Amino acid sequence: MNDKEKVIIFDTTMRDGEQSPGASMSFEEKIQISRIFDELGIDVIEAGFPIASPGDFEAVTAISKILKNSIPCGLSRASKKDIDACHEALKAAPRFRIHTFISTSPLHMKHKLNKTPEQVLDAIKESVTYARNLTDDVEWSCEDGTRTDMDYMCKSVEVAITSGAKTINIPDTVGYTIPSEYTKIITTLKNKVPNIDKAILSVHCHNDLGLAVANSLAGVSAGARQVECTINGIGERAGNAALEEIVMAIRTRNDLMPFTTGIKTELLSKASKVVSNATFPVQFNKAIVGKNAFAHEAGIHQDGMLKNRETYEIMTPESVGVKKTSLVMGKHSGRHAFKEKLNDLGYMDVTDDVIQTAFGKFKILADKKKHVYDDDIAALVDDSMVLDKYVINLKSLKVFAGTGEPQKAEMTLDVYGEVKSTSEKGDGPVDAIFKCIKVLYPHDVKLQLYQVHAVTEGTDAQATVSVRIEEEGKTTVGQAADTDTLVASANAYLSALNKMIIKRKKTAPMERETQKVKGI
Repeated sequence: MNDKEKVIIFDTTMRDGEQSPGASMSFEEKIQISRIFDELGIDVIEAGFPIASPGDFEAVTAISKILKNSIPCGLSRASKKDIDACHEALKAAPRFRIHTFISTSPLHMKHKLNKTPEQVLDAIKESVTYARNLTDDVEWSCEDGTRTDMDYMCKSVEVAITSGAKTINIPDTVGYTIPSEYTKIITTLKNKVPNIDKAILSVHCHNDLGLAVANSLAGVSAGARQVECTINGIGERAGNAALEEIVMAIRTRNDLMPFTTGIKTELLSKASKVVSNATFPVQFNKAIVGKNAFAHEAGIHQDGMLKNRETYEIMTPESVGVKKTSLVMGKHSGRHAFKEKLNDLGYMDVTDDVIQTAFGKFKILADKKKHVYDDDIAALVDDSMVLDKYVINLKSLKVFAGTGEPQKAEMTLDVYGEVKSTSEKGDGPVDAIFKCIKVLYPHDVKLQLYQVHAVTEGTDAQATVSVRIEEEGKTTVGQAADTDTLVASANAYLSALNKMIIKRKKTAPMERETQKVKGI
């Protein structure tokens, strides 16, 4: 295959993905994710929106300094202030990209920008030219591209390329298009824009109609050679095109899509877990990286698999980094074996403190369960990842439940180093637990989600609890695992609450209009 047949993978997990409610990532989590992405072979990493907040600027700056292979990228609106922030955050990198955008649909130009089409064309010329003077790698995007008049899009793309853009991105910002229509858009641009050969066409699709991956692949088949996507498909509203699905579709159906990517697919599962740890769980039936993606229960399927695996699997688990079987760990396993197991599961950069905490929990769990599976261990590590940053921690919990009397919880918390205790009644044990937390640390948040699922099988299975809370427009997600569902519930709520406290500290100094800035 020649170079023209390579599809550039542009990841926006830490920018567009982070704009998904509840998916805000800490500085440390972004550093860990960027290292995994660099190893994975992602071509361009959109590390954030530098002008949006001091935290975003800091993360983009740090990421741009540590990447060894991937090109760091920052997003900016069509303004010199935004572009300058991108340049300042990225300038330490040997190579970097500035990605600037402006809306081009009639709806956005009138109601969002309050600009005429001619004014938007002037803004494209001015912003792209300004960015081009700071770097030779400029990408331009027409926000709400799939609802833009086709003749006007051709004109705006031509202006962007003339002004110095080397990549032209056509976003389906609201997930509105369908594959046949998106194919026509890309084909029309290739046929009608006179200087289109001087730029790479890119696709950026949202999943509001569940068509993000299908539309992205249609765009590639029509001539686009860059795909913008996210791990696990996270992103605003219904999310973005999932990187792992794009890459594996190209690899699996190379007969119809004779392209290549630079992605080391064996690391996809690892990347998915790292992103999931920092954001929220992946649904069991998620393509490629879901827990059930390579699981078979139906008797007919099992019979076929035993005879020939290809009867019901179009790719191997190993090709995406999933192991066929779990190495069972027990109470006699040592710390060294535990650490090796963590490496196998993709936890390469876990600190010794986290390992020690998780190992202690593993020993306790091993005494309770006959078998400790990979998913059990992953849940323990996930639960221990950020405990050292928490200011509120559970010391003890007793719950009284059943018929005949109101349910009650007795709880002791360490709140900023002060040990406090209380006993509260509730409409059920979980309600009583959450009331205890609110008494010991008064706060006013809205509980948006409370979800429980078993990590592994059996009555001695660990329960993983997910909690999402909201406060003044900010959301955080907490997860915790324990064989005691009520203990997991308390720790999941505390995890979300601790993240909210961290987020309060980060956002307090920057309550300004840029908080409302959204990307493509």
